[in-house]
Amino acid sequence: MRFTQVLCGTASAVVLAGLGATSVAQAQEADSQTIDSIIVTAQKREQNLQDVPVVVTAVGAKLLQDTGVRDIKDLTILTPGLTVTSTSSEASTTARVRGVGTVGDNPGLESSVGVVIDGVYRPRNGVGFGDLGEMERIEVLKGPQGTLFGKNTSAGVINVVTKEPEFGFGANAELTFGNYDAKGASASVTGPLSGDKLAGRLYVAARKRDGFNDVVTGRGPSTRDQDADSNFYTVRGQLLFVPDDTSTFRVIADYSRRDENCCGAVQIRTGPTAGILALVSGQAAPIAMTADPYERVAYSNRGAPAKIEDMGVSLQGDMDLPIGTLTSISAIRNWRTDNGQDSDFSLADIAYRNKDGTNFSEFRTYSQELRLAGKSDKLDWMFGAFLADERLETRANFLYGNDYEQYLGRLLSRSAANPAGVANFIAALTGRAPNTTFTPGQGLYDRYNQRATTVALFTNDTWHVTDAFEITAGLRYTSEEKKLDTYQTTSDGGIGCGTVLTPAGQARVAGIVGAANAATVIGNMCLPWANPLFNGRGTQQTRTDKEWSGTVKASYRFSPEVFTYASFARGYKGGGYNLDRTQSSNGLPTGGSGVTPILDTSFPAEFVDSYEIGVKNTLFNRTVLFNVSGFYQKFTDFQLNTFLGTSFAVRSIPEVKSKGIDADFLWFTPIKGLMVQSGLTYALTKYGNQPIPNDPTNALALLPGSRMSLAPKYSASGSLTYETPVGGDLKARFNIGAKYSSSYNTGSDLFPPKMQKAFTVVNGRVGLGSADDRWTVELWGQNLLNEKYTQVAFNGFLQGSSGLGATQATYVPANDTITYDAFLGAPRTYGVTLRSKF
Repeated sequence: MRFTQVLCGTASAVVLAGLGATSVAQAQEADSQTIDSIIVTAQKREQNLQDVPVVVTAVGAKLLQDTGVRDIKDLTILTPGLTVTSTSSEASTTARVRGVGTVGDNPGLESSVGVVIDGVYRPRNGVGFGDLGEMERIEVLKGPQGTLFGKNTSAGVINVVTKEPEFGFGANAELTFGNYDAKGASASVTGPLSGDKLAGRLYVAARKRDGFNDVVTGRGPSTRDQDADSNFYTVRGQLLFVPDDTSTFRVIADYSRRDENCCGAVQIRTGPTAGILALVSGQAAPIAMTADPYERVAYSNRGAPAKIEDMGVSLQGDMDLPIGTLTSISAIRNWRTDNGQDSDFSLADIAYRNKDGTNFSEFRTYSQELRLAGKSDKLDWMFGAFLADERLETRANFLYGNDYEQYLGRLLSRSAANPAGVANFIAALTGRAPNTTFTPGQGLYDRYNQRATTVALFTNDTWHVTDAFEITAGLRYTSEEKKLDTYQTTSDGGIGCGTVLTPAGQARVAGIVGAANAATVIGNMCLPWANPLFNGRGTQQTRTDKEWSGTVKASYRFSPEVFTYASFARGYKGGGYNLDRTQSSNGLPTGGSGVTPILDTSFPAEFVDSYEIGVKNTLFNRTVLFNVSGFYQKFTDFQLNTFLGTSFAVRSIPEVKSKGIDADFLWFTPIKGLMVQSGLTYALTKYGNQPIPNDPTNALALLPGSRMSLAPKYSASGSLTYETPVGGDLKARFNIGAKYSSSYNTGSDLFPPKMQKAFTVVNGRVGLGSADDRWTVELWGQNLLNEKYTQVAFNGFLQGSSGLGATQATYVPANDTITYDAFLGAPRTYGVTLRSKF
């Protein structure tokens, strides 16, 4: 039946983040804080944390509030082994568990870490970046979870459970003010609507904040002088219908909208192309870039406007039958993001994406899950089915800016003697008038329509061999079909590339630059967005995956205090399609085959085999939790999405291995109101030593044998919460939390300038209010020490070369001329929050 334990009001919630075998913390009444009160649903049934042979970190409502968690990115402060980053927009949010996740910039790739909200699977991680509303708890399950949580959870699951309606009247309101002119308000009300049969809950919130980055716009056309701001609102309504003692029905409807400017990037290293950028953008000299990128000055003449809408309706029914409990979850959801972008992140107007209704991604998802669960003296059993119909519509534009032709010409004609290159060089190569070969405002307009249908059957059963020894086995069969219709156009017909592809054009280019350089020059004039071979091209592709996944767990309780387990899990993530233009290479072999579009843009399914052993200790009169687990995971055909400086490419990496230790500590101290939690994850997540397939230019030559990007070897978290009476009518509450991450590379190609050194983020909150919570005033700070860190670093568009190539697989720092850009982590924020509860 439904989860009824309330983790709010007089209850408190704590977390023990991380250390493997279990990390979850939800404490109950302050007078009875013991480990026995920590209840989780990691196996889709209520169990005590210390009885579950699963690695799961769960955070209850009070601790989420104390640490300022509103979305999955905030959750990282409480969860070692979890990293969440955003790149070109907040829609491109990626969660990683133990260093494993899928980069979110390409909508054709689904997530390795699934996001589930109130039992409904969400198609991409970006939907979890936003105000999640009134949360009951969040559970982070580490390792493959496909048996019970369905598709695309090969690395883990973030399971969000919101508060359900209550039959007692209640209401609360909140006002928040902070630096960067932040302001926010939220309110909720719950109570009976029809006696003891029908209850409702309504939550509304709106938040707004100035941008973290100052923007220099140059000649425009954008006049927006800030970036990375916040502006959104959300509405969430629920009905809970309890017709009798054997059934409950819950309807949830929600709508959220964000209208923001995100995300501009700062330059962390400027390459030698800066002089050409200055020249074509009308500057007398290269602009004096700030020596410290953490002064947060971005250079963007086009801006990054974004609109994101998320809406949906779900119905969950739980019914007691003579043989067990039947659960049905039906949902319809729609999520859309419209974005614009200054694609070169500079003051020169080289290339951009226009937010005009021709650059968006929209998901419409229908899902249905059925589960029948029951138990006997020796067996807990569950059988279920999952069906989903996901329709993805993507429109993409990528357009030449006013300076594209002159910049590319100077780039191709520069030399040691003339580092600024030659004006109107493209005109000389094509025989056309200046600035008519790559006309500003022209470019690609592509359409992708993908439909994915999924049918799955699953079971998860536990045999109680003895009172101390249990065996759990789960099995899932998934059949998934994806159909993709693609139609690609180039608005000017690709005239620039088409001119030099003809025999006469090739001869003209060779006569100007020499036969040895002709292929390189023509290849750069025929990059995917300029290639006429894509113009008017339509394709249809279909792929089907039919796979088994599952798990086997054995657990043994040596005593009431010591529980041990060992498990094996097989995870699966469906294959798909790269929703971007791809061609054989940038060079021009004989016959022009080097610019031939690749017809088959599919990539295979991703698999993982995971092994874990763990011990859970409940000590000192059940007031101390100390859990330790070890894990080993091997991924095959890992799906990597990487930006190569001109376009995104999808590669199937033959092998990725992750091994390490998770540990959790939780202590309900003898001091009333004082709780201590801490966690540690050691994860060595590395690529296999095999060469990267389909990498003729050696752009990914640094990957084999190296640690994956955004995969810190060590991460640790800690939190201390203390609540104490003040006088007779007041109480004070204090919380401080911190998250440490060791060094890691932030770029998918692992180029050394993208390294992030070790850093620690500290959050804190101090509150004073009435003893009955009627009112509370809180002072809070996020990233109190103003730690400087990079989310993701990437190669500037057409701005330098790494020095790697078809005949050069060794990275030499002196040969690297790339200008590197980065999306930064949030700076220090602070403010005051006023709460009222009725």
